[in-house]
Amino acid sequence: MNVSIRLCGANRRITILMMSLNLSRVVLFASFLILGACAGAPAPGLDGPLVISTWPFGRHANDKSIEALAAGKSLVDAVELGIRETERRSSDGSVGLGGRPNAAGYPQLDACIMDGPSRDAGAVGGVEGIVHPISAARHVMEKSKHVFLVGEGARWFALEHGVESISIEDLKAKKAAWVDGHRPKDVDRNGHDTIALLIRDKNGHIAGGCSTSGAGGKLPGRVGDSPILGSGLYVDEEVGAAGATGIGENVMRYCGSFLVVEFMRQGMHPQKACEETVHRIARLDPRGYKLDICFVALDKMGRYGAAASNQRFPFAVATKDKSEVISVQQVVPR
Repeated sequence: MNVSIRLCGANRRITILMMSLNLSRVVLFASFLILGACAGAPAPGLDGPLVISTWPFGRHANDKSIEALAAGKSLVDAVELGIRETERRSSDGSVGLGGRPNAAGYPQLDACIMDGPSRDAGAVGGVEGIVHPISAARHVMEKSKHVFLVGEGARWFALEHGVESISIEDLKAKKAAWVDGHRPKDVDRNGHDTIALLIRDKNGHIAGGCSTSGAGGKLPGRVGDSPILGSGLYVDEEVGAAGATGIGENVMRYCGSFLVVEFMRQGMHPQKACEETVHRIARLDPRGYKLDICFVALDKMGRYGAAASNQRFPFAVATKDKSEVISVQQVVPR
């Protein structure tokens, strides 16, 4: 007896010859084939792009990204334009030049961008006086042979490629004072948020970006997880993408966003993958769940999710039909 099974996709059919094989084994084998063939199918009802980003302020970024895609802009354009909106607003005092200063009294910015189809990426860290570090990161990706530039060199490169900037002449005195041992006493050490933005376009292609001014009151030169590929952001065109926000050190030590994507590669829903990443880190880290970290993720099928270690986490989601802020509660400790 022959059994013919139609798989997801046009005209794909497998015929199994049932000779002396046990029927239950054949059925089990066929089930695995069906699951594997359907793994790359779009989510039912998803017609058009999906954008997900961290925090309520991500809604403005999402809307810009959706607008860009509707206007025929590229996937990378949509990532850059969305994050530029958050940088322009200096949202929540944690992104852009209006973000919280370091311990010496001035902002140093970090950003990265990844394009799934090309596997390209670019990043800048500790850059000063650059209005849109996400644009600088894109230039690194597209106009250099490198992936990551930092500090003074990152600023020089951004200026060379016309990225908007402001004068940093006033920083000389602050840097000199820091070197001489003077420590400002009124530094705002609160806040460590980030805009991490992920996009799946209508064709199922994926890209993402991340931008931040980093932890308030950080030491000069400190770079957190946001521009580190695999920590603050990771994009895999075959699987999906993930982004992080929170205390960067607690993400960096475990390659958090890469771990989320790898869990999705194993077949987990993005929600489950984010949760499992928090649980994995909490199990290994002496702080347990007191990590102050959050993740967002989406996959090739257009599914998305988010998780937080020890706080309620609001994040933004947009499609061509709606834009909203959703919240998840902290994971339940195991």
